[in-house]
Amino acid sequence: MDAPILVTGGTGTLGRLVVGRLLEAGAAVRVLSRRAEPAGTAPAGREWAVGDLSSGAGIGAALRDAGTVVHAATSSNGKKDLAALRKLLAAAREAGTEHLVYISIVGCDQVPLGYFKGKAASEKLIEESGIPYTILRATQFHDFVRALFDGTSKLPLMLAPGFRYQTVSAAEVADRLAELAVAAPAGRVADMGGPEVREATEMARAYLRARGRNRKVVALRLPGSTFRAFREGGHLAEAHAVGRATFEDHLAERAAAHR
Repeated sequence: MDAPILVTGGTGTLGRLVVGRLLEAGAAVRVLSRRAEPAGTAPAGREWAVGDLSSGAGIGAALRDAGTVVHAATSSNGKKDLAALRKLLAAAREAGTEHLVYISIVGCDQVPLGYFKGKAASEKLIEESGIPYTILRATQFHDFVRALFDGTSKLPLMLAPGFRYQTVSAAEVADRLAELAVAAPAGRVADMGGPEVREATEMARAYLRARGRNRKVVALRLPGSTFRAFREGGHLAEAHAVGRATFEDHLAERAAAHR
């Protein structure tokens, strides 16, 4: 069997989809997780490694004989992610990793939000690591905005950000990452944006219609450089609107899955 591709964050929203795509393509995959392998029959070609990127425990063993790493593990804390990446890169250099595939975010070098800045700093670390790499920047996932609306729709007035989004399907990003993982290192590749650039308030109304709810939607406009960067579209990839599934497609798919 070919050397396994290690997927960090392989049980998360994006990582589990990447694992599935790689297995479908016939690749051997090793999932890195802080938790023990779940009980039951494992899919053919899937291995499991227990490790903690925060402490570095188990990372060296997880990297052993894995020539390619897809780094999909993330958190809401940019500094924490950066520290974890440093440990991963150190272990990857020692293991002789031949290709690191990293998922970043569009606008990480333009929007001064902590999470975005962490992504930009992570890109720089990877570029300077000496490890051959591929970096893909994507816009926000449909899941992210839908989860945001899950919370704000419970209020008498539904608040939505006073700027636009260009959300993309996590499944489509997973398709692209799996494609990149089995190809040669390519540096930073073209950004990946969703099919539509839309006002968040319009998306909020679409969410309410899909849920059969009736709320007044109010645009939330906040001061500061971060929200100014969002209003100016620093997080958009209008020239790379390559996604196909719309936000409404995502809502319909999720509704069908919960029937």
